[in-house]
Amino acid sequence: MRKKSAEEIGQIALNLGLLSHQQLHEAWASFQGRDVDVDDFMELLKRRGMLTNYQVERLTKGEKIGFFFDRYKVLYLVGSGTFARVYRAVHCDTEEGRALKGLRNRFSERPDQYNRFVREGKFGCSLRHPNIVRIDEVVSHGRVHFFVMEFVEGRNMREFVKIRKKLHPLEATRLMLDVVEGMRYAFDQGLTHRDLKMSNVLVSSRGQAKLVDFGLASMDETLSDEELERLPNIRTIDYAALERATGVHKDDARSDIYFLGCIYYNMLTGVPPLLETRDRIQRLSKQRFMDVVPIRKADSSIPHCVAAVVNKSMILDPNRRYQTPAVMLNDLETAYRRLTEMSHAASEGSSPDDTKVEGGDSSPSLLNSPLLGRTVMIVESDGQMQEVFRKGFKKAGARVLLTSDPGRALHRLSQDPQVADCLVVDAEIIGLPALELFNDLAESNDTAAIPVILLVGENQTKWRPHAKVAKHRRIFKMPITMKQLRDVMAQVIDAKAEKEK
Repeated sequence: MRKKSAEEIGQIALNLGLLSHQQLHEAWASFQGRDVDVDDFMELLKRRGMLTNYQVERLTKGEKIGFFFDRYKVLYLVGSGTFARVYRAVHCDTEEGRALKGLRNRFSERPDQYNRFVREGKFGCSLRHPNIVRIDEVVSHGRVHFFVMEFVEGRNMREFVKIRKKLHPLEATRLMLDVVEGMRYAFDQGLTHRDLKMSNVLVSSRGQAKLVDFGLASMDETLSDEELERLPNIRTIDYAALERATGVHKDDARSDIYFLGCIYYNMLTGVPPLLETRDRIQRLSKQRFMDVVPIRKADSSIPHCVAAVVNKSMILDPNRRYQTPAVMLNDLETAYRRLTEMSHAASEGSSPDDTKVEGGDSSPSLLNSPLLGRTVMIVESDGQMQEVFRKGFKKAGARVLLTSDPGRALHRLSQDPQVADCLVVDAEIIGLPALELFNDLAESNDTAAIPVILLVGENQTKWRPHAKVAKHRRIFKMPITMKQLRDVMAQVIDAKAEKEK
C-alpha cells in the first residue's frame, strides 16, 4: 500500500475536521511549500499542538473513525478497562476539556450490557462531591454509548505510588481523607462502590484524590461464566472472595471499608497487602486474606496512629471492622492531626535545601520562599525526575503541574497562558522537541511573556545560539541544584513582572 504524502494526509485531517484551513495554511507556510517529508510534517503538527500523538498515529494508519464522539474531539487515549476505554477530549464548539468513557465495541450491541452501562452512568450524574469524579452527561444511540466526565489532570493512585515508591504517612493520610470523604458521601446516598482499588482513585495535579467508577462493577453480573473466564480482569472477584470468606452479602458497605484499608496500606508501604495473582482459584481463596502481613511488620516506621486505622479497616471479621465510612473518617482525622503535630515538631531547625536535581532534598523554609503560592509547570519525560521536581518545588510552597509531552504543554499554555507562573523544560531525554517548545512559546504573542527555563545536558549546550532567550527566558546546563533552580525561577518571574511595569 502506497504511503500517503504530507499533502494527502493534511487534506484528510482537514476533511475530518481535525485541522482548520488556517492551521493547515500555517503548517505549509512553515515549510515554504508542500513538498515535504510526511514524518517532518506530522512532527510539526504535533509540536505546534495542532494534532496529538493519538491523532497522528491513527491518520498515518489510514484510520478515518475514532477521532470524534458526537461533538467531542478525541485528543488521546487515557486508559483501557474490561468494559470501556477512557479518552481525553474537547468539545468542538466550546473547547472545554472532558474525559469520555466509551463502552467497548464488543459490548455495545448487547442490550443487557449497554443498558446497565447507561443506567449506572445516569445514576452517577446525581453524585456531586469534590472527591468523586463528576459525570455530566450520558450519551447513548445506536452502537455509541459513552459518559462525558470531568477530566482530572494527574494520574491514578497506582501510577502515583509506582513513581513515588511509597508515600509519607502525612501525605498518604491527607489523600485517604479525600477518598473516605467521597465514600462517606456515597454511603449517605445508599451507594457502595464494589470496585475500590488503586487504579480507581485519581490524584489530581493539585493533590486532591477523587474516586471513579461507582456502580460499574455490577456489569460483571450480566456476563455468563464462560465470558467471565475469558476476561483479563474481573472487577468483582476480590469482593466476591472477601464476601465468601466473611459470610456477608453483596453490597455490604463494610467490604468497601476493607478495600479502603488495602489502598491505605499500599500507599504507606508501596506494596499491596493482598497477593496479586491472575489465578482465579488463588484470588478466591480465604488464605489470601489470612496471609496479609501486618503493616507495622511490613514497615516498622509507620506511626502507630496510622497503623491503627489500617488494622481496624482490614479486620477480617466484618463486625469488628469500621461499620461506616464516617467512623473511619473520624479516626483518620485524629491520625492526621497527630501527624501534623509531629511534622511541625520535626521541622523546627530544618536546614536549607542545596541538593542536586539528580538526588533527594530536604525542607526549605516556606516563610521566605519566593515561590510560595506560585504554579510551576514541568515538562519532563522521566518518571523519577518528575518526582524530584515535584518534591523540590512543593517544598518551596509551589503548586506543580507535570507533563511528559512538549506538544501537550504548548497546547495547554496556548489555551490558558495563566495556567502557570513559570515553565521548566528538561531537554536531557526529551531532546530537540524541548528546544522547539522553548522557541515556539517565544514566537506566539499569547505565550511570549511566560517565564521559561530550559535545562540542557552536556551534549546539548550547542543549542544555546538557537534558543530564543531573554531575561525571563533562560537556558541552563545540568546538573543544577534545586536551590539554584528555585533561585533562577524567582529571577525569571521577577523579570517578567519588571517587563510588565
